[in-house]
Amino acid sequence: MNPYIKKVQPLDNYCLMVWFENGEQKIFDVKPYLSKGVFSQLKDPSLFASVRVIAGSIEWSNGIDLSYDTLYLQGLALTSTSPSQELKKMPENLTQSVLCEAFE
Repeated sequence: MNPYIKKVQPLDNYCLMVWFENGEQKIFDVKPYLSKGVFSQLKDPSLFASVRVIAGSIEWSNGIDLSYDTLYLQGLALTSTSPSQELKKMPENLTQSVLCEAFE
């Protein structure tokens, strides 16, 4: 069984920073989902920003959700224990709008 989500933060470029109960942090790119069914609603920036943790998974204010398994298995793992440490390693001109691509 994969760990539940403890915290989620929406980032620019339709990415999520996800913290799991086991201490791992991952970046999850939502862009591949935005052309599929109800997920296209998440193209609205204010709706995308409404993401929150519900029962160990995530959910947006309109009820769209993603399972902790999907986020854990498909997320891009950060190599340090702190996202801020990971971000400090990046070039100064790197912004959140390219964060997902930086970890691919």
